[in-house]
This record gives sequence, structure tokens and C-alpha cells, in this order.
Amino acid sequence: MSDQTTTIPGPRTEPSDTGTPLLQLRSVEVAYGGITALKGVDLEVRQGEIVALLGANGAGKTTTLRTISGLLTPRSGEVLYAGEALAGVPAHKIVELGIGHSPEGRRIFSRMTVLENLEMGAYRFKSVPRKDLDQVFELFPRLHERRTQLGGNLSGGEQQMLAIGRAMMGQPSLLLLDEPSMGLAPLIVAQIFEIIERINALGTTILLVEQNAAQALKLAHRGYVLETGEVVMSAPAGELLNDPRVREAYLGEATEG
Repeated sequence: MSDQTTTIPGPRTEPSDTGTPLLQLRSVEVAYGGITALKGVDLEVRQGEIVALLGANGAGKTTTLRTISGLLTPRSGEVLYAGEALAGVPAHKIVELGIGHSPEGRRIFSRMTVLENLEMGAYRFKSVPRKDLDQVFELFPRLHERRTQLGGNLSGGEQQMLAIGRAMMGQPSLLLLDEPSMGLAPLIVAQIFEIIERINALGTTILLVEQNAAQALKLAHRGYVLETGEVVMSAPAGELLNDPRVREAYLGEATEG
């Protein structure tokens, strides 16, 4: 794979709109105690898209993903998947519906082998689907090489590969990725982003939370910007990539005037 971080083209052509969005958030509010973390968030992801969710630390990005996957319950508003409300659906059932989640910080099982971690991702099946395991090993050859090693002995990049691979073992139609490049060297970041693009090309829709705004917007079809729990911008990724406000706030480029 390339060692350059600019190999992913952008802006990308959006997939054809096939009707009802695969995922919709409608006026979603989430509170932790007395603090409102999400304030009426509206967001949608269509089948086949990669959608980037950008924002500073504490903006509500991880909260959004945790709400979609059923780990948090909205105070108001609704989350719909394939047109059906997810209210009251427990997290493990949401996985069964087709939503996979690779969390911030990877959260692999450090005392289990790579293979055992992947098998845990397929817990909802009576037996581990061989074709899914083969696909993960094709996407991540390093995991095949390390399959008998403990997860805790892997490098940071390998652990990130394992976290994504584990989520893929659940056969998700929608994959939630939370900060997949965090703490990784540029070469590994480039590899991870190329693999995310391949996963999307294989038919998986992706909602991507990512600190590397430039790479995320080059990879994505559309994007949203969160500030203190509110969506303040949404547009095709190419427009956001060239927006002076985004460039100044998230790409480290000062604007004149």
C-alpha cells in the first residue's frame, strides 16, 4: 500500500439516492445527568455512502455513534434504521439488525487471541461464517499473520485493524467507525483509510467519526460538522473540504481578513 496520505481522491461521486435513508437521526437529544450532549441532531446516511462526522473534542461525535448503536438512550427525538425506529431496541439486537460499531480506543479483548476476538464479532451466528473470516483476513493480511497472538501484544495499528475486523464479522450493512486513525503513524493511517474505502466498495455503508478532517473528507461522500452537540454544517464532502470555516477550524489553515 502507498505510504502517502493524499492518495484517496476527493470529492467523490455520491451514490444514487435509493429512497429511504439507511440511517436517520431526527431531533435527537441526549443528556448525561444535567448536561445535554446532543441538542436536536438531524443526520442521515444513505445506502452506499461514506459520511464523515467532524467536530472538536467534546462536540458530541462519539455520543452520536453510541446513541445509534443503542449504548445511550435519547432523551427525545428518534433514531431510525431502514425506516424502523430503534427506540427500546437493546444494543445486541441492533447489531443483529445490521449495525456494526468499531469504538474509539479500539477496546479489543487484550487477553484473547486475534482469532478469538474475530470470533466474538460473530457471536450472533451459530458458527463463525468462514467467508466473513476469509474476507477480514483478505482485508487485513496482518491479522492472519497474527491470528494466534494475544490482542494485547499487537501494535496500535494492528489493534485498530482488529477492532474494524471484529465489527465486520457481524456482517453489518452500516459500519460506525470512531476515530480509526487516532494515535497511529501516517503510514498506518494511509493503510487504514485505504481499507475503509475497500470496505465501502464491497457494499458496506459507513458513518465515520475522524479527527483527521482532511483525510475523512477526501474519503467521504458527504459530511456533517458538530459543535457543542449541534449540527452546524452539512454538505457534500468536497464543499466542506473547500469551505474556509472548515479549513480554518479543522485543517489548521488561517483565512485572510
